Amino acid sequence: MTPEFKKGAKTLPSNLPCHHKRVGAVEWWETAKSARSAGGRLLALWGADDRDRDSRYRVYAAYLEADGIAVVGHEMEGGTKPTYPSLREFFPSALRMERAIFDLLGIKSMEPDHRGWVRHSGWPENTFPLRRDFYGNTQFAVVSKPYPFVQVEGDGVHEIPVGPVHAGTIEPGHFRFSVVGEKVLRLEERLGYKHKGIEKRFETMVQKEGHKLAARISGDSAVAYSWAYCTALEAITSTSCPPRSVQLRALALEHERLANHLGDLGALGNDAGFAFGLTQFSRMKEDLLRTNQAHFGARYLMDFVVPGGVESDLPNNAPRLLLDRYNMLETDVVSMRNTYDNHAGIQDRFRETGILAHETAWKLDAVGVAARASGIPHDLRTDFPCPPYDKMNVKVSTQTSGDVAARVAVRFDELIESLHICRALVAGLSDGDFRSAVPDAEPGLLGIGVIEAWRGPVLIALETGSNGSIRRCHPHDPSWQNWPLLEYAILGNLVPDFPLINKSFNLSYSGHDV
Repeated sequence: MTPEFKKGAKTLPSNLPCHHKRVGAVEWWETAKSARSAGGRLLALWGADDRDRDSRYRVYAAYLEADGIAVVGHEMEGGTKPTYPSLREFFPSALRMERAIFDLLGIKSMEPDHRGWVRHSGWPENTFPLRRDFYGNTQFAVVSKPYPFVQVEGDGVHEIPVGPVHAGTIEPGHFRFSVVGEKVLRLEERLGYKHKGIEKRFETMVQKEGHKLAARISGDSAVAYSWAYCTALEAITSTSCPPRSVQLRALALEHERLANHLGDLGALGNDAGFAFGLTQFSRMKEDLLRTNQAHFGARYLMDFVVPGGVESDLPNNAPRLLLDRYNMLETDVVSMRNTYDNHAGIQDRFRETGILAHETAWKLDAVGVAARASGIPHDLRTDFPCPPYDKMNVKVSTQTSGDVAARVAVRFDELIESLHICRALVAGLSDGDFRSAVPDAEPGLLGIGVIEAWRGPVLIALETGSNGSIRRCHPHDPSWQNWPLLEYAILGNLVPDFPLINKSFNLSYSGHDV
């Protein structure tokens, strides 16, 4: 019996409205076509090996539609070469997800591009780590092979390879530029160097501990991932969290959003040759991280959100001190925004650099800051607000120019809005407990948790096993949708503009390369 159809349910446990259906190959393709034509967005795509249960493989697509999330499942016979129709025609961002599904499960889409995406010769071509008969302690010899990048030919065209090892401590990714002079004709990315086997690791864990691994998928989105995991588990087990704990989760999430936007704005100033901006925003971020330590117990909140609520309550003096911190931070942010907006050198570097046109952003499934800076006003905190956001009127910031300046402006707006949210949460904090007990879930259930992280929607698809175990857990980072955008935003720009454009998106390698 498939998890999503247990007891004939028509909806899936989730923190957002979530329905599902099981389809054949033709309807799998038609459903994607209908979702696209209706303005739906592809949230995630993943596969599963259920041969031990009913001799089948499955693929799942989660779409965000007008009435909530639609999870579509398609099953294939458990033969040696299972295949399914590609979704790339309607959702281009699906291609890399399909390539990753093949690398990990051996389920192949009917798409001509089957170049390896996450494997990197770390295991043999006929070995698939997420299959049930794969054992994680197996060792393989690494046999490196050239990657078939797309070649661009013509007079004066040459290639510039960058990475995967970069200067400093940033994560690895390979960028292959085809240029004439210094103008970029084409950029092709190769990622997957940070693949860590997280999905396989989930299968060795119990349900009540999975949030710890979820929080470490991408460290800068720890609150979002752990909250998404916990909401999936809580929905499966019909657990109600105390109102105070939900408010504290949102407060932690907004602190995470603040810290990342502060860090990005400083780095963007530095990339534009304005080191003063880096200094000031680094100071603000450090002050916020120290505030986290004092009030939440850690600088980075990897263990704050737990099943049933949060790990600890705020200290008694926290509300007053937090409000003081928010007031000081807003004063500093407004001052630095005036500096950035009126600095001719910064604006010369930001404006009309790295333009992502609205039409391109829509076609390529842009999410988060990148989407909103190109005129796509989606934010789950307003589109499908779950508690406590359902009691707030979150203002969504959008720009239309789609350049670095637009992405900077959206970040500034979201800083101010997050500070307003934090003040409202602290002022209206409910009394009572901060954690509820969560039982073990019965086996064979599938739950979905979705949280609007600072980069965009983070999704966790959690399937329960027997005796409180995890049968399957798929985490999805919004960077899957947004990495391909960078290949378009760089076109026609100079090679030296790439670090600035890349930082204006600031996508996760770790969240992508699970």
